[in-house]
Amino acid sequence: MRRVLVANRGEIALRIIRGCHEEGIEAVAVYSDVDRLSTPVRAADASAAIGGAAPAESYLDIQKLLDAAKQTGADSVHPGYGFLSERADFAKAVTAAGLTFIGPPASAIAAMGDKTAARKRMREVGVPVVPGTVEAIRTVELATKSATTIGYPILLKAAAGGGGRGMRVVRSAAEMEGAFRAAQGEATKAFGDGRIYLERLLERPRHVEIQVLADQHGRTINLGERECSIQRRHQKLIEEAPSPAVTAAIRRQMGEAAVRAAQAVGYVSAGTVEFLLMPNGDFFFLEMNTRLQVEHPVTELIYGVDLVRMQLKIAQGHHISLPERALAPRGWAMECRITCEDPFADFMPAGGRVSAMRVPEGPGVRWDGWIEPGSEVPLHYDSLLGKLVVWAESRDRAIKRMRRALDDLVIVGVPTSREFHQRVMTEPAFCAGDIDIEYWERVGRGLMARAPDPGLLEDAAIAAALLEEERHGGRRPPEGRPGEPPAGDPASSWLREARREGLR
Repeated sequence: MRRVLVANRGEIALRIIRGCHEEGIEAVAVYSDVDRLSTPVRAADASAAIGGAAPAESYLDIQKLLDAAKQTGADSVHPGYGFLSERADFAKAVTAAGLTFIGPPASAIAAMGDKTAARKRMREVGVPVVPGTVEAIRTVELATKSATTIGYPILLKAAAGGGGRGMRVVRSAAEMEGAFRAAQGEATKAFGDGRIYLERLLERPRHVEIQVLADQHGRTINLGERECSIQRRHQKLIEEAPSPAVTAAIRRQMGEAAVRAAQAVGYVSAGTVEFLLMPNGDFFFLEMNTRLQVEHPVTELIYGVDLVRMQLKIAQGHHISLPERALAPRGWAMECRITCEDPFADFMPAGGRVSAMRVPEGPGVRWDGWIEPGSEVPLHYDSLLGKLVVWAESRDRAIKRMRRALDDLVIVGVPTSREFHQRVMTEPAFCAGDIDIEYWERVGRGLMARAPDPGLLEDAAIAAALLEEERHGGRRPPEGRPGEPPAGDPASSWLREARREGLR
């Protein structure tokens, strides 16, 4: 493996490029029209344009990606997460073109990508599955009949996808028709496949997932669990490892089930098996993500392993070399997803230009992000700007470290989710580990009912202003530009810009 084409953008593209460079491998970035000046493109050894801003015209166009690989001399392709990362036809096309796909075989992606087929296979290998249908349901009438047998409340889910799309809660037969048609329409739009299946809705479970690694020589291991229960509309917001609810016995049982799940489909590379964990310790298979997860850094920090480098090594035919003593967690890690969304406007996605920023530093702090001063944040893609990750000796210390790191984080020019995370880190139920997948509805929504703290905004604006003046050698930019206040105003023009744009 000499040169890897990274078939993605943003934070994950930069993460993979860095992993390649640490392995002495060249990396190729691809970019749409709006990403041509982005950080990953500048960090790569080569780059290729792949089309317009719309994903269908660029990052979702398989032929354009294959042409880019040929044009730049790449011999391998890493899909990252999102876009084509869980498309079996993409993995198949990459290998058919004579390239190495840095991920699982197409057969494993297909086996886990069809959620109903995956549920059936998990039952066969003894992995606990949530009660529900194992065949796709195509009509409202069949859905209503099946729901009566399973028992309400019911969760409608897309058979061909995940990530919360095509998912609806139904609490009675009267709600079924509207919910079914909405779920079917969303699934068709997101995945090109409107098939729906039914699961019983489990009340207040935790979302706990197991990281697995499998090589080409038959060894499959698990690297413990991640707690991902802080979600909004099935989109994860905060993750941590280990889980405050998982005992050593549950970790062993869940890890063994995850390994059986991966082996059942001939899995190779890094993957994640997701479970719902009940208060009594019972757990049920949810789905398998056949790719690198957004939240992989928390596992890396407590297990001391680089999952991207492991993917590269496995794709080259290396054995997994981690000794058994390394397969135990050390300390506590926590991740906050910093998105370009306004938490005070129901997390409305936004775009714009980052005019200034400061990244937290210090012991146990990691920032995986793609933005920098001057970056343009487009509205065409996922709103993730970066992941703020901390490690400490205990959960309590990790929370305190995350509070400090969030206070240190400054991003000016676009709204961010930062203040939501700040409020969660001081919320009593979260601090006590009393969380589940209904946390947002029960607690999180109320946290954002209070207006932003003007003092915090002012402090952050001042910090941003100082950052901008530092970039200009401590000099204030000239006054009197169009739209600027008149000369003689004692406030710095950069401070006024920060205040005018607002900071959240």
